[in-house]
Formats: sequence, C-alpha cells, structure tokens
Amino acid sequence: MVLVIQLQLQLQLQLQPHPSKFNGYSKHPFVYNIQKPKKLYLQPKAMSSRTQRIMESISVGGEVGGAGGAYSYEALKRLDALWSSICSAQTVQEPRQVVTNNPGLFSQSDMANKEVDKFDLLVCGGTLGIFVATALSLKGLRVGVVERNLLKGREQEWNISRKELLELVDVGVLTEDDIEQATTSVFNPNRCGFESKGEIWVSNILNLGVSPAKLIDIVRERFTSLGGVIFEGCSVSSINVYQDIAVLQLMEGKILSACLIIDAMGNFSPVLKQIRGNRKPDGVCLVVGSCCRGFKENFKSDVIFSSAEVKPVGNSEAQYFWEAFPAGSGPLDRTTYMFTYVDPQPNSPKLEELLEDYWDLMPKYQEVSLDDLEILRVIYGIFPTFRDSPLPAAFNRILQFGDASGIQSPVSFGGFGSLTRHLGRLSNGIHEAISGNLLDADNLSLLNPYMPNLSASWLFQRAMSARKQAGVPPDFINDLLYANFQSMQRLGDPVLRPFLQDVIQFGPLVKTLGLVMLTKPQILPSIFKQVGFPVLIDWLGHFSLLGSYTFLSIYIDPLIRPLIDSYSTEEKYKWKRQLEAWKYGAGLDYKFNHEDITKR
Repeated sequence: MVLVIQLQLQLQLQLQPHPSKFNGYSKHPFVYNIQKPKKLYLQPKAMSSRTQRIMESISVGGEVGGAGGAYSYEALKRLDALWSSICSAQTVQEPRQVVTNNPGLFSQSDMANKEVDKFDLLVCGGTLGIFVATALSLKGLRVGVVERNLLKGREQEWNISRKELLELVDVGVLTEDDIEQATTSVFNPNRCGFESKGEIWVSNILNLGVSPAKLIDIVRERFTSLGGVIFEGCSVSSINVYQDIAVLQLMEGKILSACLIIDAMGNFSPVLKQIRGNRKPDGVCLVVGSCCRGFKENFKSDVIFSSAEVKPVGNSEAQYFWEAFPAGSGPLDRTTYMFTYVDPQPNSPKLEELLEDYWDLMPKYQEVSLDDLEILRVIYGIFPTFRDSPLPAAFNRILQFGDASGIQSPVSFGGFGSLTRHLGRLSNGIHEAISGNLLDADNLSLLNPYMPNLSASWLFQRAMSARKQAGVPPDFINDLLYANFQSMQRLGDPVLRPFLQDVIQFGPLVKTLGLVMLTKPQILPSIFKQVGFPVLIDWLGHFSLLGSYTFLSIYIDPLIRPLIDSYSTEEKYKWKRQLEAWKYGAGLDYKFNHEDITKR
C-alpha cells in the first residue's frame, strides 16, 4: 500500500508543469527532484532579486575605467563583495606590496640592462589622469599614461557647472569649443529640498550634463598630438623607487621609467592600499541609481533632495538623499541617484539592498510608474573617505592624484569637480618639482597639503549619516539641513553657491552657523547627540585653522609673494606651495561672480 502511494505521488509530480515556466519566474522556492520511488528530495532554489532581473535584462557595453564605469550585475556583486570585506570585523590579509624602495642608482641595479622606455612623468589611471597628463605635456614634459582598460569615458554623464569646466580652459586642457562639443544637456532651475519642510531653488549649479566619452576623447587626442604615449590594457605590477628614478613594471611584462609616477588609480588603487593598509575608511558614501527613458516633465534638476526621514535598511538605518538630472541621450531621458552616508560596519547595507529600495522609492520621488519607464542603465558606486585627507606622499617619486589623494569633499561622490579646482595648482607644482628635482616624499607632500576647509567638511558628513544609537528624532537630519540651507538662502548667493559646489569658506560658514543658532536654537542638543563631543571638539580645531588660513591668505600672502623670486629654487618651491595651501585650504580659490547666476 505504501509503495502504491509513493508511485502515485511520483506520477503526479512528473505530470505537473515546472513552476518556473509560469510568468517567467517561480513563486515557489523549491525545485522537485525525485531520484528514487521511495524518497522525495526538496532542493532550495535561490530567488533572483528584482535588481538582478532588471540588470540582466539590459544590454550593457564593456567596462571602462573610473567610478561608475561598469553597469553589469556581475560587476555589482563584485563591488558588494568588496564593500562587505571593507565592513568586515575580521582582519583581512595584508595588502600586496606594490612599491619597493631600492637604495642606490638604477644604473647600478640588476634591471639596468633591461630595455626601459623612459619618461619625465608616468600617470597610472587614465580616466582622470589624462587631464593632468595633458596639462603637463603642454609644459613640455614627455608623459605616458597607463590604463588597465581602454582609455575612454563612461556612457553616463558627469554633472557639473560651467564655472568648474572653465578651470580646465584656464589650464589649457580644453577650449570653450570643446566644452560646447562635450556638453549634452543644459537645464535650470535646480532644486534643494528636504522632506515637506520646504524647497530652495538655484540656477546654474551642476546644470550641465557632460559626456565623459566625448570629453576624454577630446583630451586624449590633444594629449597624443603633444607626443603623449598611452599604454591601454596594461596593469601595474610593481614600482621600484631608486635614488635617481622610479621604475614601473607592468603585468604584461613591459618596463617603464620616469622621474615621477602619479597614482591616479582611484579609491581602490593598489598603491593606496599599501599605504593605508587594512585601515577602514572613516566614512563612505553609497550611491545607486539609473538612467531611464519616459519622463515627460524633464527640464529641472535636483541638486540634493530628501523625500523621507531615516528608515531601516536590513539591520541598520539610512537617510536617503536624491539627485536627478535630465540626460543628454534624449528629451525623455533622466538620471536619478539615491545616496546615503554610512560608517563601514558589518551590518551596513549592501548596494543591492539599496537598489531594492530604489526601485520602490524612485517612482514615488519622481511621480512616475516604473512600468512606464525604459531602464537604459543601472548605476552604483562606493566612495570611501578618510579624515586625514589629502594624503601626503608616502614614497619618494610617487604622488597620489584625484580620488586616490582624497582631495574631494567627503560629502561628494566622484572627483571630477575637485579635479577642475585643483588641476592648475597641481600641474604647476608638479612641473616645478620635476624641473627642480624636488621629488622626495617631503617636497611632494607639499602638493597634497592639509586643508582645513576639507577637514571641516567632515562634520557635515557625520551630521548627514543615520546613527542608530544617537537618540535624535527621525527627521533630525532633514530638519538640520533645511535650517542650514534656509539660512544660506537668506544670506544670499555669495554664501549659498560656494557651499553647493563643495567649497567651505570661513566667512560664509560663520554667518550660516550664527543664523542657524539664532533662528533654531532648539536643534543644538540634537547636533551634540548626532555628531558626538569628540568629533565636535576635533572640528572646532579645523574651524579655527580655517579662520587662520583665511587671515594668512588675505593679509600675509601679499607681503611674502613679492619676495619669493629672490629665494633659491627649493625655497621658492616650498613658499609657493605654502601660499597655495593657505588659499585653497581657506576656499579662497573660489571667486563668486554675479555672471555665474545668469550664464548657463
């Protein structure tokens, strides 16, 4: 009798259609597999996430270098695995030792007889590195660029202000015609909003969509026309630093040498990993988003917008912020980013978890139905930041540049904007260092100096991070941000506009904080709870130095500058770097111009 029942059950199961054939995806987490009449085996089947189904249904091109250069689901899983290893409480293995210091001269080394291609400067990492490489080629140096992938820009646009792009024109890397050619979209006005508390509208802030593919093609062509050499599909194997030169060995076997090597390989540079070891970042910005077709109202942008208070995500909490921009690929195309600031802890949310929230929240935020949109690409990224940035040089003849140096603001994601600000300063300084043979770590560190305005920005990232144990109301972050933005709006564009472009200045900061304390004093206890007294005391030190750098740049710089030409080459180099540190560290390189409000 038992055998008959078992045979009947087997026959019924074999006659039933497989559940995965219904509607493309099974609602049942089991696959039935009968190997013997006497036993029934139930094998669990992993359900694919909505993110996986969406991403695997989109055709994506090959990966390119730089943040946001990969769009596939496999690349997302790799990045999430990397993020999990960063968050892990367990000790991971020591980073690979890429850089080796070798006493003596290269001509007396074992490698002296090998064929070596010689340069004045080598730049490792081409997506942003091509800009500094071109700037230094314009100064007559022989420059080579090493890029792991093809040297091309990503499909997804960079959003930036025209004022920032014109910095590249001043350096000579671009012309104004180049900017017009690379610009794919222009839009105004630009919104800042925080839940239902209110909105602030500005013009010409991050209001250009620029094609990285077109922009990098333009700069690449200019670079090669100046005699620059590009090594594509090549990865760094090792760097040996000698007294007279640095030697770069590629994994493909080729050997290159240069007076100076610039590490522009981004946040996950192998050289950077060697310098920082297993140290966790002090903060991380997680970003997800998409570019979709089907938006009918598509002429405004959001610079920063929050549509809700802090919410649970997995075993942690997050405060979500949004950015949204019209895309240049079509009149109905729009890019939306959702981002959050977190401390890297084992319970921190994964990128895929954020994307699952994104598919629910983005349609409500943009007042559209996901079914009415064609998803062109999915975007994601991790942007770690460290409080001791910018990073001083750790080796002779090697200098970190761009994201690898930590020169970007801790509240931004992506380093293109900071590159435009600092390219002129850095290209001049690097050229002087090479020309004067001032390539030891101490002199190179003067190119990535302490900047109190950058360090002061840490308080803002801390205040914008959801902290489960802080004991503040769920709407505190939105309340604080709106109070600050409302105060800056009252104080006018000379205060608001620099802040929106990640430039902190002493005068505007004092005015803003003072107005917030006068108009909303009840928020102060929650600020102390949110950021903590140790962080606040540390910030007060940077705030004081921000004031000192402002005073030194405005009043002492004019007294010293006329004397510099009479100094020796090394003293002249050091004083120029010091004056730049005062100026850029106080945010005084940013000049407010009323035309910036009216010109696109």
